[in-house]
Parts: sequence; C-alpha cells; structure tokens
Amino acid sequence: MTIPTEQVGSLPRPAKLQQAIADYDAGKVERAALLAEQELACKDSIERMEATGSPMISDGEQRSSSFATYPLTDTLAGTGLADNLAGDGQYFAIFDDGHHRQLPRLTSGPFRYKTFASDYLAKALPYATVAMKQSVIAPSMMSLLYPLEGEIEGYSREQFYDDVCNEAEKDIRQAFAAGAVHVSIDFTEGRLANKKDPRNPWTGRNMLAFFVELNNRVIDRFSAEERAKIGIHTCPGGDMDSVHSAEVDYAELLPDMFKMNAGYFLIQLASEKDKDHVYQLIGQHSRDDANGVAQVAMIGVIDPLNPRVESVEEVSQALVRAANFIPRERLGATDDCGFSPFSVDVKPKHGSPDLARDVAFEKITNRVQGVAMASEQLGV
Repeated sequence: MTIPTEQVGSLPRPAKLQQAIADYDAGKVERAALLAEQELACKDSIERMEATGSPMISDGEQRSSSFATYPLTDTLAGTGLADNLAGDGQYFAIFDDGHHRQLPRLTSGPFRYKTFASDYLAKALPYATVAMKQSVIAPSMMSLLYPLEGEIEGYSREQFYDDVCNEAEKDIRQAFAAGAVHVSIDFTEGRLANKKDPRNPWTGRNMLAFFVELNNRVIDRFSAEERAKIGIHTCPGGDMDSVHSAEVDYAELLPDMFKMNAGYFLIQLASEKDKDHVYQLIGQHSRDDANGVAQVAMIGVIDPLNPRVESVEEVSQALVRAANFIPRERLGATDDCGFSPFSVDVKPKHGSPDLARDVAFEKITNRVQGVAMASEQLGV
C-alpha cells in the first residue's frame, strides 16, 4: 500500500465547451448542443486522467455549473435557475484580483436540489476503468442562500437548515449508491469565514463554528465505515488563477475544521509560504479517532493556479518533509484546489483554458509519480 492520493475534482473546461455554455446562455444553441460538448469533455477528461496513472479519478466536473451551484442551476450565468431562487444573492467570495462570484438568493421554501452530483457521476462511470470519486457541496455553503437578516415568510431559518441537511445527505448517499468510492465535501468557505471582508457581510459574522456544526449534522448521519470514505476539502479559493482568503492563518481554521467527523481532509498547502507551520497544525489537531475513524490529511503538493509544473522530486520531498509532523499512516497527497471550480474560467496566467488543461494533466501525472517515490522513501 502506498500513500493515498486523489484530486479535488474539477479540471479546466475546454475553450470549445466554454463557448458552448456562452452560446446556450445567449440562446444561440439548443440545450442538446451544450450537452454534446459536455459529453465530449467528460470522456476526454476521464481518458486523460486515467493516463496519468491516478488510482482514483473524477470527470473533472465538466457538466456542472460550478462546485457550489451545480444543485441549483444549469449554467453559471443562471440559466435554468430553480424556481424559488433569484440571481441576486450575496457574494460567495471577492477574489484578490477584484472579481467576485455570487450565490443565488432563496425566495421561498421548501429548499430542494434541482440536480444531484450522482446525476453527473452516473453519466461518467461508463467511460471509466478505474475507481471514481465525487465532489459535493457542503451544507454550510448552501446555508448562505438564506438572507442574512430576517426570515422568509412561511419558511423559517431552522426549517431551511433541516432541508439543507437532508438534501446534502441525499447528495452523498446517492453518490455512493451510483458508484463513487470516495465523496469529498467542498468547504472553501471555512477559511473565508475568518477573513472578515467588509465588502462581504457574511464573512464578518464569525460563522465558522456554525459551519462546522451544520456540516457535522450531515456527516454524523453516516457510519464510521462510511465516514472513512467522506472527505473535507479546504482551500483559499481558486478561480481565474486568483484566491480569496490566502492571508488567513490556518491556525484560525484547522483546530475547528478537524472537529468535523470526516475520515480524510484535502488541504491546500503547495502554495503556502510557511509549510512547516501548517504541517505542525495538522499533526496537532487532526485526530486518530474521530468517532471511530482516523483522520487522513491529504496535503496539497500541486498548485493549480501556477502554470509551472512541479517536478516528481518536489512532490516527493514535500511528503517526506510533512511526515516529520503528520503520522505517515495518516498522510496523503492531493492538489491545492480543483483546477477550475467554476465552469467559465479563462485561466489568465496560463494563457488559455486549453493550455491550462494540458498543464493540469502534467501536474497530476507528477503528483502520482511523486507519491510513489515518497512512499518508497518512507516505507509506506
């Protein structure tokens, strides 16, 4: 057995697919044309992912509008938005380069997912010959759909939270039932909760403890055996080659994050300036018994926002160094973030989404080989 490794989930969408999304939003093509491009991109993603030697793959989220909005709308621009949602919700995040991403706003109850991640997984599995994972959105992110102030008439905040948890549980269970070997929960809002950005009101409300509690409402519905296969992903964002909360010290997040009773964690680290500081925090706060599961820390050894391809040796060295702080039997490797969490992403530092896509597969290949090298050196 070697050090476990897996990707977070998303890959850059080909330029041709991004154009099809724009044409569909503009009413220039029918939905069938968009679905055809998504199908081609999904098939290509799986074939190229398998060629990297990765022991576990995803479809690159080629069919989803974004990691956060796939349950709610057909496209990132809001085409096909669920009936009880409006497009003028609060910002999810304001990124360092100045651009922002916005969530829909819930207008009435009950809250229900329009699309489940398993809907995409079921279409992808026939193309795969190795194990597949599935990423899902956290209930904590969905909680931000409800207005910050007041209550929706006839639909209380607590009723909404109950519905969010029920839908999130269903999302995870259906992904496993469809054939996912692992299911990871995207939790990028965790680090952002400590930024306290005056431009973004929800970040100033000290919501991290609530986020952890809400997510555990769902995670704790699963057995220890199931939770060993449920992961949590954290990062400071990754969109248009920019981030939203990299300045927030992990010391403000990790002690709370490891209170979630998940079996493994996908943790952005390759782009951190002081890696030893984060390794030490992980070693200190990750648990060898989280209600029956040992928490594995899959550290980021690849930076998806940087076009430079990390060498096999760099990947190996990062893992060997981390093993000085994190028990090697609970050490894993991943990429810092999905390569394109939002479907429309021109990847400006890379030059084009097509070039970024090629770079992503090179990076994943080197991660897989670097993990093998580190496993040998550490005797894992």
